[in-house]
Amino acid sequence: MVKQWMRVLAGCIVIAGMTACGSTHGSVNESTQNNKQAAANTLSGATDAETLYKSSCIACHGANLEGKAGPSLQKIGSKLGKEQIVTKIQNGGGGMPSYDGKLKDKEIQLLSEWLSAKK
Repeated sequence: MVKQWMRVLAGCIVIAGMTACGSTHGSVNESTQNNKQAAANTLSGATDAETLYKSSCIACHGANLEGKAGPSLQKIGSKLGKEQIVTKIQNGGGGMPSYDGKLKDKEIQLLSEWLSAKK
């Protein structure tokens, strides 16, 4: 979890640095602008997934993905692929409730991408 927060912090620093180094003449290099957007999208995706996790999963899986009523998710990406995680979130099972209809498909995809990176 500490590594994840360090990545988020590093992303914020990179974005802040890119913003601070912008041109004062009003013209911005298109490549730099695209890089800023890509970094912001990556950071936003991680933040959104973490927000979803905190609002929907933390009660059973713990603040650090360590597991409580539900199993640990700290290394879930080494056990299940992204599509398997999607299926588990949608259908539930083994004590886990179904989130199909409770979360949007995009939210389930975002969560599964984030969780599948936990190796």
